[in-house]
Parts: sequence; C-alpha cells; structure tokens
Amino acid sequence: MAEALLHVDGLRISIPTDDGLAQILDHVDLEIPKGRIVGVVGESGCGKSTLVRAVLGILPRAARVDEGRIGFAGEDLLKLSPADMTRRIRGKAIGFIPQDPFLALNPVFTVGTQLLEIMRWHASDGRAAHRAHLVELLRAVQLPDPDAALDRYPHEFSGGQRQRLLIAGALACRPRLVIADEPTSALDVTTQLQILRLLRDLVSRFDVSMLFVTHDFGVVAQLCDDVMVMYAGQSVEAGPTAAVLDAPKHPYTQMLIACHPDRAQDLAGIPGSVASPLKPPSGCRFHPRCPSAKPVCHGPRPAQVHVAEREVACVLYG
Repeated sequence: MAEALLHVDGLRISIPTDDGLAQILDHVDLEIPKGRIVGVVGESGCGKSTLVRAVLGILPRAARVDEGRIGFAGEDLLKLSPADMTRRIRGKAIGFIPQDPFLALNPVFTVGTQLLEIMRWHASDGRAAHRAHLVELLRAVQLPDPDAALDRYPHEFSGGQRQRLLIAGALACRPRLVIADEPTSALDVTTQLQILRLLRDLVSRFDVSMLFVTHDFGVVAQLCDDVMVMYAGQSVEAGPTAAVLDAPKHPYTQMLIACHPDRAQDLAGIPGSVASPLKPPSGCRFHPRCPSAKPVCHGPRPAQVHVAEREVACVLYG
C-alpha cells in the first residue's frame, strides 16, 4: 500500500441540538494513499458530508470534535487555526468539487472572474499567468473554446460543462488532494459517465489523490480504487473496491450492494431507516436492521477486524 496522504483516526463529532446531543460521527477511520481514489459510500444521513466538512475545516460552529485526528501530509488538520486552513490548506493543498454545478457558480459574474479569484488567494503569479494556467486546465477538462469560456457567464454552459469548470477550479492551485462530494448526482447518466472518466484521467495526469463521496456503488465500481462504507456515522467496512464489491463481508455492505440494479439479480431493499444520531443504538448501529444480528451486537461497538484484504467492524468476524 502506498504512503497515506490523508489519515482519519477515530474521529468522533457531535452537535448540540434542542432535542439533545446528536452523535454525527462515531470513531470513523479512513485512509487515502497517495495517487489513489477512495470512495466513501452510504445512505443519506450516514455522515459522509460531515466527514468532508471536518477535513475541509468548515464544520458548523456548534459542532464539537470529541475525539480523533485528521492527519494530512504530516499535519493534524484539527489543530490548525482557521487562518491556516484558509491560507494553506483549503483550496490550495486540498481542492473541492461541490455536488451541484447549477448552484456552485454565481450567476452574475463570469466564470473567469470566479475561477481567477481562487488563484488570487493562493498563488503569487500575476493575472496573465493565472489566466493562461486556467485556459490550460479548461483544455485538460475538455471544455470547448477554453479561452473564450472564461469571459462567459454560468448560464451559458450546460450542466456537464459547469461541472468541468468546477473540476478545473478544484485543480487550479495544484492541490495534493481533491474532495468530490457527489459531483455527478445532478447530471444525466451519459454526462455522468463522461465526468467519471475525466476524473480518473485527471487524477493520473495531475498526480493527485481523491476522496469521492457517493451513495452509488455503480459509481464506486467505475472510479474508485478503494472504498469505505459508512453507516449512521460509523465506518463498517473498508478495502480495495474489487474485493468489497465481489465479496462484501459486513451485512450492511451486502444489503446496500443488493439494492443496486447493476450489482444484484434480484433487487432487495433494506428494512427500516438509518438510525437517528440523537438516539443511536448501542454497539453496532446497524443491528436493528441487520438480519444477522445477535445479542452481542447490542454490547460494545465492534472493533475493526482485518478480513480478506479489508477492515470490517462486525462481530461475525471478531
């Protein structure tokens, strides 16, 4: 395994609410080696976006980091000041591709104005050098007529083209890690496939690592080298994508794959709903919905166990 660029260890995050303390993340572990694409997959409400916000340093003000470490290139991001995160990390060392290309760009400014603003904050070259670099990036993401594109407004581009603009913006300051938060969910299937192929090519071409957040195992199969499965704020299974897809070990992973039309012959749903972070079940949070649940699942949280090339948090393998 290549050296880890990002290493999340035992991350626990909670948010006080009027109804009590919401335990959003519960001892989440994640590793992104250099040059790899790691997918984070799970149902809505499993804590994927909170994990992304924690890495980027943009958690809600009320959020509390109760425990854990986020190591990036030898630094603990949780110990950096907001000024350091803004100046050295977010947008520079770590790029971000947002989910919705129709909402991420300001409609009253040209795309060139918005993308050049990113570089003005983090690069010392002049405006002419910045513009030339952006034109090369737009050419790399296969946007037609990249020089003229910088002087156009967002409404003049299709959804797929806007997503290419956002990908170029994420790469503008030559980051070491790019975080993509479901960047294809608002696109049609044909455009989605084009963007996934483009991302795979750009990761290799620009020598970056990627954290790709999705709820779709089909996307994971096409793009990701490794995958981490989350459920109700816990990491339940992680390993090479091919190993996890071909022989999932955790019952939640098995049932989640069985819900995907491309991965299962007979479609099946998962009964119930994701556990509430306000009153999560004890032990393994999946046990109220798990067909393999045992009395021991109600006890202490199961530890990660190494099984067949992956880590699994399940008493079936303890």
